[in-house]
Amino acid sequence: MNTTQIQFSSNRVRDVERQFLSALSDIYPEGEIRQMTRMLFEAYLGWNTTTFLLNRESTINQSDLLKFHWAIEDLKKQRPIQHIIGYTDFCDCRINVTEHTLIPRPETEEIVQWIASNIISPTRIVDLCTGSGCIAIAMKKQFPQAMVSAVDVSAEAIKVAKENASQNGVEVDFRQVDILADDGWMIPKDTSLIVSNPPYIKQSESVSMQRNVLDYEPHLALFVSDSDPLLFYRRIARMSKEALSEGGKLVLEINENLGRETQAMLAEEGYDSRLHQDFRGKDRMIEAWKA
Repeated sequence: MNTTQIQFSSNRVRDVERQFLSALSDIYPEGEIRQMTRMLFEAYLGWNTTTFLLNRESTINQSDLLKFHWAIEDLKKQRPIQHIIGYTDFCDCRINVTEHTLIPRPETEEIVQWIASNIISPTRIVDLCTGSGCIAIAMKKQFPQAMVSAVDVSAEAIKVAKENASQNGVEVDFRQVDILADDGWMIPKDTSLIVSNPPYIKQSESVSMQRNVLDYEPHLALFVSDSDPLLFYRRIARMSKEALSEGGKLVLEINENLGRETQAMLAEEGYDSRLHQDFRGKDRMIEAWKA
């Protein structure tokens, strides 16, 4: 028997969506299932939401139906939808993601939007722990006149980031660098904006995390030891101190439970700072500048 016949009683669009709801309702909320279904229709068929709604009585061919079958199987395993389709949208950029990169979050997108609204014409931008390159690429699009560079410890992540920059038509200088190692690499002098979303989740917090994150996203980019959860922030603060230009800013995404502690560390390192909340009201970003 054809495997698609096991999964789908009909190849009509309306019935395909119903099958997603039936097969996945024990794992995901209904609204999320509908959203993922529409993301798959866009990825596989090029349909936007309007096209999807106007074609609910249409049918799709067996080849495409098989793709939806395997998507359901992956979603049952809680594989992220972004990994299934291979990309996500971030600040008007199409960002490819793999198992070697974090999936960009709405909180990070909000930080980029805050920078775009509050930082005036930076001339040199450095993104530390860049991952997929989403922040650096969005920064270059927002500030095309700026020189933008970005680093990450993972060679695989840097490869993805370079592909993303090319796909989005921007030039960013990506390099593989371990910022915790004393290997001679330095942030360029007179950098006006240093931004970072480094690993910040304590190992002990992993017990409350969802399977789609723990099983599919790189732990190297997620976790830090409970004994020194501010390890990356301290290193970034010290590296940035001599590199920031007069009036330059350091913008950091942070662990929502460590906002005050991060601010206290930055004060010890010679910075003034301001804590910002995300759209959920959680401490999520710190902007800092040399005191």
